[in-house]
Amino acid sequence: MNPDFLPRALTAGLVALMAALMPARAQTLDKVSFGTNWVAEAEHGGFFQAVADGTYRKYGLDVTIVPGGPNTNNRMLLTAGKLDFFMSANTLQSFDAVTNKVPLVTVAAMFQKDPLVLLTHPEIKISKLEDLKPLTLLMSKEGLASYFQWLKSEYGFGESKVKPYTFNPQPFIVNKQSAMQGYVTSEPYAVQKAAGFTPNVILMADYGWSAYSTLIETRTETVDKKPDLVQRFVDASIIGWYNYLYGDNKPANEMIKKLNPDMTDELLAYSLAKMKEYGIVDSGDTLKDGIGAMNDARVASFFDKMVRAGVVKGDIDYRQAYTLRFANKAVGLNLRPKN
Repeated sequence: MNPDFLPRALTAGLVALMAALMPARAQTLDKVSFGTNWVAEAEHGGFFQAVADGTYRKYGLDVTIVPGGPNTNNRMLLTAGKLDFFMSANTLQSFDAVTNKVPLVTVAAMFQKDPLVLLTHPEIKISKLEDLKPLTLLMSKEGLASYFQWLKSEYGFGESKVKPYTFNPQPFIVNKQSAMQGYVTSEPYAVQKAAGFTPNVILMADYGWSAYSTLIETRTETVDKKPDLVQRFVDASIIGWYNYLYGDNKPANEMIKKLNPDMTDELLAYSLAKMKEYGIVDSGDTLKDGIGAMNDARVASFFDKMVRAGVVKGDIDYRQAYTLRFANKAVGLNLRPKN
């Protein structure tokens, strides 16, 4: 049958029917590599969810997640062009890129609150952050160079009480007059399992440590040359996080456990519960602008705090560290439970 002899409307209908009956061509997907900053865990769950449940594919992306670890520097691989995106720890890394003239830019902040905490023994009654001053503070070198400098400038802490934290909770467990750094999603759990008591948890974000955390970072040339790719990756990652928090996250957790055999269902459940309890991912600006939200005033305020603390030089243009071009679009708000 020659469709040239048929009315135009009927021809269109036949073409559509023939297309429907023909085997669907495989969608051409853009290959994307995304490096995390640590081994697979619940704190990366939304990204794994977007892979596992097909969200990235719906956005035209074939995403490979490259886990980090103690001997892996995925941020360097991003800078070198070996990765397309990277999961940066917090806003300080964004400022560091500007300071060192590294052409990277943050495009979304998946954690509204840095999960950084200080833990104390349950016998220690803490009503305000200053109550920690008499305690021995177990802190890493990175912590001493960053948030402890803010504790000094904002709250008057002194370095004489600081001792090295080696990521082993035992020194904290045996010393009741100590406080230990950690993440709200993991270290309290480790202490409970090892010592049988539930520590007090002081979330630094609740006391003014206003860094964003778990940022999506990419090269400035990617933003300039492939903005559509960046937008699709950000949007799909946001959807992944909503589904991980509020939907069926078993597919993501299975991926996490496969990549990290030390991970358990119990710890995954604990970490997720704490992210929800403390509003780590979904709170504040995300209630209106969606997960991944950032705003200029908050970044400016955090920059000022870091300058006062001597962590960052005041003469850098911190606004080069991030862009609001891809966030704050209310993507995925319909996926949050109504109650």
